[in-house]
Amino acid sequence: MHKPKLPPGTPDDTEAAFYDALQHADIDRLMSCWADEDDVLCVHPGGPRLLGHAAIRSAFEAMFANGSVQAVPEKVRRLDAGASSVHSVVERVEVLGDDGMQHAWVVATNVYAKTPQGWRMVAHHASPGLPSEPADAPSSRPVLH
Repeated sequence: MHKPKLPPGTPDDTEAAFYDALQHADIDRLMSCWADEDDVLCVHPGGPRLLGHAAIRSAFEAMFANGSVQAVPEKVRRLDAGASSVHSVVERVEVLGDDGMQHAWVVATNVYAKTPQGWRMVAHHASPGLPSEPADAPSSRPVLH
């Protein structure tokens, strides 16, 4: 098992550590990526809004009970604004289906803040993408807002 390690000095470093922790089901390392704030939030595809460390940790522990999450960020777009950075990513997630291993696409927004401890995640919001192609392809689904 990986030794918990705090991410180095950039939002990209924190993002890399977050996805590496997902891929290795390393809850301590994953939680070290989050800011030490009461109002951090996380939304998994189709899930409720999770507020605070305890709720976020509990949700990831439940996920890791089924194994690691093979999610790889692709098509990263960054908006850096001084002490905050917003990353829009398309996650390629490996899922086991009836026909073997397949890819699912998730559209996620990761928000990072520069804290006294370094860059930390303050929000992760993910939504399902299209089932068979990258999530930034045009969609015929209705837009709700």
